[in-house]
Amino acid sequence: MNAPKRFSLSANERIKSKKDFEKLFSFGQTVYSGNKKIRAIYLAEKSFQTDGVKIAAVVSKKAGKAVWRNRVRRLIKETYRLNKENLTVICSEKKIQLKIILAANQINELNQRKIKLKDLMPDVLEVMNKIKNKL
Repeated sequence: MNAPKRFSLSANERIKSKKDFEKLFSFGQTVYSGNKKIRAIYLAEKSFQTDGVKIAAVVSKKAGKAVWRNRVRRLIKETYRLNKENLTVICSEKKIQLKIILAANQINELNQRKIKLKDLMPDVLEVMNKIKNKL
């Protein structure tokens, strides 16, 4: 298998199975950004076959209409994709399989009608740094 591209987010870097989601929600640790806009649930497991990071972006239906929720999901994934290098290097050094669910916590369509990458990027980066420091 080829090494993942530096700025890609391939299918094998995403959490897709219901089993993984249930495991994360029941056993994962939770981290919030400073202003509680972004929540991350993560689980680090020692793994000898596959190391690296798998992520999922989640937005509650209560947050807004589908178009707005999909935009927030895309922005969260884009922020991760551009800044994933720190986490992937640490996970491959320590032989850890890290799974993260990044969720929009206290943002919704009523509060922020137009949302841009610069609105979410600092919070997602803060959460990623907190996870990195706890590994």
